[in-house]
Amino acid sequence: MSFSEGLSKQTASILERIRRPADLRTLSTAELEQLAAEIRQFITETVSRCGGHLASNLGVVELTIALHYVFDFCKDRLLWDVGHQCYAHKILTGRKDRLFQLRQENGLSGFPSPQESPADVFSVGHAGTSIATALGMALGARHNKTDEKIVAFVGDASIVNGLSFEALNNLGLVKRQLLIVLNDNSMAIDTTQGSLASLLSKVRLSHTYEDIRQTTAMILNHLPVIGKPMEEALQNLKKTIRMAISPSRLFESLNIHYFGPVDGHDIHSLIQIFKGLAELDRPAILHVFTKKGKGFTPADKNPRRFHSTGPFVLNGESVSPSPQGRTFTDAFSDAVLEAARNNPRIIAITAAMSDGTGLSEFRRQFPDRYYDVGIAESAAVDIAAGLAKQGFQPLVCIYSTFLQRSFDQIFQEVSLQNLPVVFCIDRAGAVGDDGPTHHGLWDIGYLRMLPNLILVSPANEKEMREALFYALQQNQPVAIRYPRDLLPAWESGVEPFQTGQSVWVRKADSELALVALGPLTAEALEAAEELAREGIEVSVINARFAKPIDPALTELFAQGKTVIVLEDHSRAGGFGEALLAEAAQKASNNRQNRTWESIGRAVLLAAPDRYIPIAKRRTQLEWMGLTAEQICKTIRKVYSKGLDIRCKQEHYGA
Repeated sequence: MSFSEGLSKQTASILERIRRPADLRTLSTAELEQLAAEIRQFITETVSRCGGHLASNLGVVELTIALHYVFDFCKDRLLWDVGHQCYAHKILTGRKDRLFQLRQENGLSGFPSPQESPADVFSVGHAGTSIATALGMALGARHNKTDEKIVAFVGDASIVNGLSFEALNNLGLVKRQLLIVLNDNSMAIDTTQGSLASLLSKVRLSHTYEDIRQTTAMILNHLPVIGKPMEEALQNLKKTIRMAISPSRLFESLNIHYFGPVDGHDIHSLIQIFKGLAELDRPAILHVFTKKGKGFTPADKNPRRFHSTGPFVLNGESVSPSPQGRTFTDAFSDAVLEAARNNPRIIAITAAMSDGTGLSEFRRQFPDRYYDVGIAESAAVDIAAGLAKQGFQPLVCIYSTFLQRSFDQIFQEVSLQNLPVVFCIDRAGAVGDDGPTHHGLWDIGYLRMLPNLILVSPANEKEMREALFYALQQNQPVAIRYPRDLLPAWESGVEPFQTGQSVWVRKADSELALVALGPLTAEALEAAEELAREGIEVSVINARFAKPIDPALTELFAQGKTVIVLEDHSRAGGFGEALLAEAAQKASNNRQNRTWESIGRAVLLAAPDRYIPIAKRRTQLEWMGLTAEQICKTIRKVYSKGLDIRCKQEHYGA
């Protein structure tokens, strides 16, 4: 049954008539408002069944309709910031009938995707990019002598990003139309942080609905026309709408024309304003107020909870439970609370992801030792470096995909200075339905090249605690990486972490060894036990460290063993490559032909050199050959080549 069947005929009729954006121009204002209500209901029903980003999409429906009413984004260019608020855009650009496949394998991305539609310019899932890319496209249009309109759609949480400020500082390069729509809903994943966010909040609180209506009327009355009167009209507008608390002072000081704030849910006025601003021959910012979660009471009351959600019940309250069991994030949350209670110098820093990194309870219990810098990962790392210089023990808690944005700061201010900053890297490895923009498949690659930095990967709950306590004892930077996943049922003994030392968890008198990095140890053990029932014995080693490499692991090659390496990371630049390089260097130094032969038989199971598409995390691990079933298939192939691995074995750990 299609989702639209859940709507009444009267409600569904307008949405069913919209096949392309041009169809919007046949509708009256009343019909456009009805369409907004239908789209909002359609998105809510869709996300309730398949999950997705709900609150942000409910807040931008009217804005999206108005943009598509005025601009032709087959020719014009719409650049989304972050991109998770593009569901109404997908509906209006011919993808409505596939929206039920949102964030599903072989379905629609939860973010803009040029592979899906020419209306999507970039695949984008990170914040702060739209103004800079729009600037580049505007400059390109000038060089090409084309006249397409360019619109950057940026949220209040994204505009505080450093890249956004750099782009704003360079808008003077553009001598043509470029519209920046500042969607102000006072929220990112969490409440927006920082001084600019505070200014926007004051503006929002200081404006009544009547104020916004008057501002809208002033803008419509003063919108300039092409030609000589433009400068005079703009000056009159500035004088008319200048207020005691206004972000216009900030933007005008950068020589960027500012309009607003206006109501982001008033379709008629938005259409008129967009028509006028489309003719402006210079960059401009339109500041709009929207309500995150508008139209669905639970999301309206708790937009943070419905920022990104799994399937839920449409009764207005009941949300489907999360997968049963504890996650690696839960284990980290408990461990960091325990550590902080005993160590007053521990400080936690995050970048607009308190809930997702497991810091919510830390924030509640230790508010004076918690900092959320907003979407500013580079600043988070440098703040941590400053705290470390002052003798504190900062934890930088950020998703792997977003920590990439602060590579230079990790290099310059942490690694080069050899400061004891602990990077707690959540969402490492494949992340499932968020797809390529959010995978954490490259952190080992960009971190292991840095001197002084230790890379740790705990395998289960007990190891998560031990890894954190180990990291806090080091007088150098340490990164702990762990996935967005349930903790495995398998638990090792409480063996303390020692720098660069792996742990044998299943020892067999066998020529074949599985070397697993962190959480994949559980898959390796399951595979080994399945193979043992077939008479095939395999040793299993929990590597624990991606850097430094345990010399005992390189010794496996010197012993002539066939080594299969498992890592939830890109093969390029990953732990497996590091292990082979270390073994090759040792073989070269010692002229060990047996080692070279063993290296030649090694198998690296990891992410291939391509972007992994959307699917369930378990499916993505299967594609990479990292599930127990796939590991067994690999070993059977090795065994079929005649390797004698039917030997005795021993078990380690519980």
